[in-house]
Amino acid sequence: MQGKKIYFASDFHLGIDAKLTSQEREKKIVRWLNFIQHDAYEIYLVGDVFDFWFEYRNVVPKGYVRLFGKLAELRDKGIPIFFFTGNHDMWMFKYFETEFDIPIFRKPIVKKWNGKKFFIGHGDGLGPGDYSYKFLKKVFANPICQFLFGSIHPTWGMGLANYWSQKSRALNPADLKFLRKEKEWLLQFCNEKIKTLDIDYFIFGHRHLPIDYTLKNGTSRYINIGEWMHACSYGVFDGNDMTIHFFENGEGFTHKI
Repeated sequence: MQGKKIYFASDFHLGIDAKLTSQEREKKIVRWLNFIQHDAYEIYLVGDVFDFWFEYRNVVPKGYVRLFGKLAELRDKGIPIFFFTGNHDMWMFKYFETEFDIPIFRKPIVKKWNGKKFFIGHGDGLGPGDYSYKFLKKVFANPICQFLFGSIHPTWGMGLANYWSQKSRALNPADLKFLRKEKEWLLQFCNEKIKTLDIDYFIFGHRHLPIDYTLKNGTSRYINIGEWMHACSYGVFDGNDMTIHFFENGEGFTHKI
């Protein structure tokens, strides 16, 4: 990957308005993809790209044509793209694989570049606590639950799902600041994981807060790449180090926490 970089982004939450409308944010994401395409070795979309997604047998949610067109263009240029499901778009099935040749990952994976090992995933349901969500995730991942929802007419199904999704995405002030270590569940997960697994970088989204935290062993780092509803942050591995950047006015500004 000499002269190339690996990019990580998550939590676009397309389909819901925030600092920008969903369509304005989609256009900004496409500008970011244009900005990085010249040196992108691989691109990782690490969950909650959509605020809600469900693939019916012959129907997918409308919209997102600018993003889809750009993803197809990047794949046609030979740039690998990897998609991780999050808690808002876990009902992603085969559409991205068949239409864009973009593989879908439902669980974290381990990758290695230039001697550095990465643990990559959305982050939902990892670590201690959050038992109610962990239970709901099992329910939603159940094929019977998916079949029953798929039997609802898309007009009603998508309306109901979007209502739930927007209610669950209400801004929580706790999202905007780093909590005590015992309250940061992903941090606890990483510190426990390094006891049995040699990892240099843990890369997650979900938390909606850019974080670069050195773990108990003094070398491994937990990096949360943040979100695009407000901060527009993303992660970059340049072959030597991981940094968090922010995309504003068509430029990526490096920010090391």
